[in-house]
Amino acid sequence: MAVIYIIGALGVIFYNIENIGPSFASIFVDAFTGSAAAGGFLGASFAYAFNRGVNRGLFSNEAGQGSAPIAHASAKADEPVSEGMVSILEPFIDTIIICTLTGLVILSSGVWNEKFETHFERSSMSIIKGDYSETNEAQRQELYNYLNGNDSKVELFNGNIDVVNGEPTSNGFTVLHSRSIGEDIRFGITDKHKYTGIVEVKNGMPTDDSISLIGKSLVHSAELTTKAFTRGFFGDSGQYIVSIGLLLFAFSTAIAWSYYGDRAMIYLLGNRSVMPYRVFYVAAFFWASFADTTLVWKLAAVAIVVMTLPNLFGIMLLRKEMKQSVDDYWVKFKKDNEQ
Repeated sequence: MAVIYIIGALGVIFYNIENIGPSFASIFVDAFTGSAAAGGFLGASFAYAFNRGVNRGLFSNEAGQGSAPIAHASAKADEPVSEGMVSILEPFIDTIIICTLTGLVILSSGVWNEKFETHFERSSMSIIKGDYSETNEAQRQELYNYLNGNDSKVELFNGNIDVVNGEPTSNGFTVLHSRSIGEDIRFGITDKHKYTGIVEVKNGMPTDDSISLIGKSLVHSAELTTKAFTRGFFGDSGQYIVSIGLLLFAFSTAIAWSYYGDRAMIYLLGNRSVMPYRVFYVAAFFWASFADTTLVWKLAAVAIVVMTLPNLFGIMLLRKEMKQSVDDYWVKFKKDNEQ
């Protein structure tokens, strides 16, 4: 599954080979200065970029979380250290190779600052008071400050919006989605049923959860990667590489985490607790399939922190034993090679 994904990523990278140099430069520059506003992107601070990078990296490779050792502990090996050496390859392949290629695909293709027709996720959206424009530098700076938690004059919208056949007929508000200004906004109950009536907005959000917003804005997560994969040698067929990759990676992840949970439940509550856990685990997949993906990511980030902190504390307490085990392993390794 990694090979399929890598081939698709290289197809985009080499198709946009002239953008690779600027892409690498932007990675290293923005890593320390934050992401500057470009195109539809209103900009991100260093703190935001750092936070996103760390939580996605931890979710991707599980380094330091104590989850992967559950699987490696069941492997048959002569030395525990040798199995640890094998486990080091996982974050290298997953993060250094796969994630770097994904980043280059998104940056070199240019889709990261382009707007696409999309559903506005409520957790990535807010309706603010006033008519803002990306071409107005002063307003753009205000929006940058607002999105990055700095002092700003931006206020959340409170009031009613008149809508006729999905189109808002009243002014005085701006919709923000995925750190960009939404365009061609339409209100609807579903894709095929355009809303007509009054939309009540409180604290920047429609009070009626059944009302959805559709329009053009930046996209993120899998949708962004899918768009990027269509900008290469494979054309529109590139999106299927992402779909297949998501299916395979997600399926393998689901199996692995189910196993981790099984082992944990047996340790905590015994064998009888495994089946209720599996029922809950499968039910959670159904919920996540239609839930707001941003909410799912935030829940995952919180769960990772809760799991990582005690594990890192345990690693610190065992650091001397770990160092001794590694030293003994290399001594034995050299003796075996000499023989």
